[in-house]
Amino acid sequence: MENWTVVTGGAGYVGAVVVDELLARGRKVRVVDSLVHGSVPSLLLAWGQRGFEFVPADVREPAAVREALRDAEAIFHGAAIVGDPACSRQPELAREVNLDASRALLDAAEQAGVERFVFASTCSNYGRLEGEAAATEDFPLRPVSLYAETKVEAELDVLARADRNGMCTSCLRFATVYGVAPRMRFDLTVNEFTRDTSLGKELVVYGEQFWRPYVHVRDAARAIATVLEAPQDKVAGDVFNVGDNDQNYRKLDLVELLRARFPDAQFKFVHKDEDPRDYKVSFDKIRSVLGFETEWTVEQGIDEVVALMRSGLVEDPYAEIYRN
Repeated sequence: MENWTVVTGGAGYVGAVVVDELLARGRKVRVVDSLVHGSVPSLLLAWGQRGFEFVPADVREPAAVREALRDAEAIFHGAAIVGDPACSRQPELAREVNLDASRALLDAAEQAGVERFVFASTCSNYGRLEGEAAATEDFPLRPVSLYAETKVEAELDVLARADRNGMCTSCLRFATVYGVAPRMRFDLTVNEFTRDTSLGKELVVYGEQFWRPYVHVRDAARAIATVLEAPQDKVAGDVFNVGDNDQNYRKLDLVELLRARFPDAQFKFVHKDEDPRDYKVSFDKIRSVLGFETEWTVEQGIDEVVALMRSGLVEDPYAEIYRN
């Protein structure tokens, strides 16, 4: 047994950073990715390291999945059609990948004797909250988009396997991710706002009063590694929100952070009385149970993206490759 950690979606925005984090911790990592967003350089650094393998395959391909799970000890399942727009555009594909393929992967993992299975979910599962309470992992789930619906359904399957055939399963509900990564995305709120403002574009903000939690992509990767390495009795059959209590922001708060850096920036607010996703989230559990704390703040993430915009490394930040 060579004890590989399989990362599905490992060429993606979060996935490539997870690969770097796990390799740095001495794990052998095998990536399964269909490169749906084209040939991207996100895994070139990992390619030259020992203990790295790449399987160019779709997670809906049973034979490829079985081969990828050979000698696998753990799985981080991050492959998905991510986000509301992408799922709305291709609803049938979203269900096939986010739900059907996840169930098939769970079956294959059980048969292969995989010991750990960590599933990437989302704080969007909480939908719209009434009042000022921050959502804990015990809050009712009220998905208001197809993306969140598929994640909620898949979570139920993942958690139901916790006591079957010795496989430890866990779900991580991520805050909205931001920050610079090898497979960059500019269609995420912090990154998008920062890109447009730093390039002198007028930023149109819809529903400036609504709340969202945020987490840096590198903190997300560290959380995944933390759960993979935690004692099984602390994470088996359990759910953890991933983020930080201080990183709950309104869109208006993000604008103010940007205005402090770009005093002449132009902002246009389009008022909305309703938003199906309006929520603060509590991240006390992952801190108290696993001792996990984030290292990045939204302010640092904004500065990081500003520096990237000024570096010249991104020729066209509006290119399709930088969005889902």
